[in-house]
Amino acid sequence: MTANIFTGCIPALMTPCKADRTPDFDALVRKGQELIEAGMSAVVYCGSMGDWPLISDEDRQTGVARLVEAGVPTIVGTGAVNSKIAAEHAAHAQKVGAHGLMVIPRVLSRGTSITAQRAHFAGILNAAPDLPAVIYNSPYYGFATRADLFFDLRKDHKNLVGFKEFGGKDDLRYAAEYITSQSDDVTLMIGVDTTVVHGFVNCGAGGAITGIGNALPKEVLHLVALSQKAATGNAAARVKANELDDALAVLSSFDEGADLVLYYKHLMVLNGDTEYELHFNETDKLSDAQRNYVEQQYALFRAWYKDWSQQPDVLALND
Repeated sequence: MTANIFTGCIPALMTPCKADRTPDFDALVRKGQELIEAGMSAVVYCGSMGDWPLISDEDRQTGVARLVEAGVPTIVGTGAVNSKIAAEHAAHAQKVGAHGLMVIPRVLSRGTSITAQRAHFAGILNAAPDLPAVIYNSPYYGFATRADLFFDLRKDHKNLVGFKEFGGKDDLRYAAEYITSQSDDVTLMIGVDTTVVHGFVNCGAGGAITGIGNALPKEVLHLVALSQKAATGNAAARVKANELDDALAVLSSFDEGADLVLYYKHLMVLNGDTEYELHFNETDKLSDAQRNYVEQQYALFRAWYKDWSQQPDVLALND
């Protein structure tokens, strides 16, 4: 077991659809391989970006198995309404040779109960003891894992190696201050695209899980590289990381909203990946205003980055 999978930049894959709105696993694998070739260290499947509530358990496990079989380093999301099914996803991930787990809290039933959440987490971790795992903390799941619960779980589950924080800057700071700074072998993963610089520079993050990186892998990898360099005290890198972060701010902010998959699938279509045009629910679609806005912002960012990335002080920071 190794925690090395939770480093660098890791896109949370979306699930492409066929014309009949069933998962297109061939396209899923192609995109996973393409992103690894671009420099990503691994992929996550099936988290919120993968629409786990909207596809069957069988399809989720097929997607995991196909990615692993294709040689894509894969971290598996364990989201499920039923804790037993969540544990089954973890066990399947270990069986097929996945590389890590992203452990999602119990939802709907007793979701605010610390006792229930501890049992839920323990069941998942027990089901795949050989896979390194991070707990996924997000306000959207209605439960905030705090330091006492995290370290109580760590006493019994050595495969719990880190914490993915999706709650924003303040929550990321809490995780760094009270959880990941307690032990050198606990890693912090940035979970929202708007906090990449803050996470690396101020919170000592070991890696970032990205949504916008599906559509802009080169640019997001550039942001991560600058942020990591800034975290060593490089003042010039910090200035440029903040410039790139600011330019990405609108596109990154979609990661914080309920329509994140709709926005990022549309960006994939703009890139030419037409297999991301459809959603599993026919009524899930951007409004004309939303579509116009994201297209304008995407065009603006791409034009800005083309110019900015060729400036001498930016090029001087490239490895």
